[in-house]
Amino acid sequence: MIDEQLSDDDRQRLSARLGAGLVERRLERERLLTRKKTSRGLLDLFGGRVAVIAGCVRALGLGSLGRRNFLDVRLVENRIVLPALPPAFEGFRLLQLSDLHCDLDPALMDVVEQAIRGITCDAVVLTGDYHDHIGTSGKTSLALMRRLIPLLPHQRFAILGNHDFLCRLPAYEASGLPVLLNENASIERGNDRLYFCGVDDPRFFRTHDLVRARRGIPSGAPAILLAHSPEVAAQAAALGYSLMLSGHTHGGQLCLPGGIAILRNAPVAARFLAGAWAEGGMPGYTSRGTGGSTVAARLFCPPEITLHILRRSGL
Repeated sequence: MIDEQLSDDDRQRLSARLGAGLVERRLERERLLTRKKTSRGLLDLFGGRVAVIAGCVRALGLGSLGRRNFLDVRLVENRIVLPALPPAFEGFRLLQLSDLHCDLDPALMDVVEQAIRGITCDAVVLTGDYHDHIGTSGKTSLALMRRLIPLLPHQRFAILGNHDFLCRLPAYEASGLPVLLNENASIERGNDRLYFCGVDDPRFFRTHDLVRARRGIPSGAPAILLAHSPEVAAQAAALGYSLMLSGHTHGGQLCLPGGIAILRNAPVAARFLAGAWAEGGMPGYTSRGTGGSTVAARLFCPPEITLHILRRSGL
């Protein structure tokens, strides 16, 4: 069961941020998702599709390998050219963490904490899914996030994923993690600004608003979109976003050799499942995820912490 509830004041504040009517829509879909995840259908008895595949992995004697791979978090560097990048942000180093699913295997957080201590960056973005087991207490995931947040750069922005319920947002923000709910914020360097826009989960809750997230940003100013799922890439490109960063897909998590995904968590083309891509002239990136979902195992799809390096040109 969900062990936290939103107060009436919290609902009003979140409605003003997320958009009229979207809080109630999201809460209803949270209840629907909880019922779905705690139902006792035939597939649910086995833990869902990912767990079924993981059972096959164990049956083949690959269980230990799968967990070792799960804890083998790689640092991936991704260089991005943004012609509209203000001069003061040339070489800006932006760290991305995604899909931590903290309560799945707390040992992962020790690995993540050790890794980020050795990374030099200017800011960090977190692209959703801090909790894993839907329908269970969020106390473990919140405690682990509270351990992680102080280790992050002072400039930090987050969005919510399809595993993140609104009732936990006040606690994340009180712990020092600003969440963008169809909102934007900026980093200033002298007279230059770099904008970060965040939309709510477009995959299951469908309470995203890409137009609202850009509100107040001057025309032509560079705006980086954080969206949990890459499925809104075409819309983002049409609205003039400079860059889009996503997660959610886990790159497939349990893949065939060559990283060929068996399962796709989003209705997107294969090119959007992991790594760098472009849509309508807008560059984008989908993280394979820093953690994993449902089972603490990976095959042919290593978890990642991503360091994006922003440049004004490719020279």
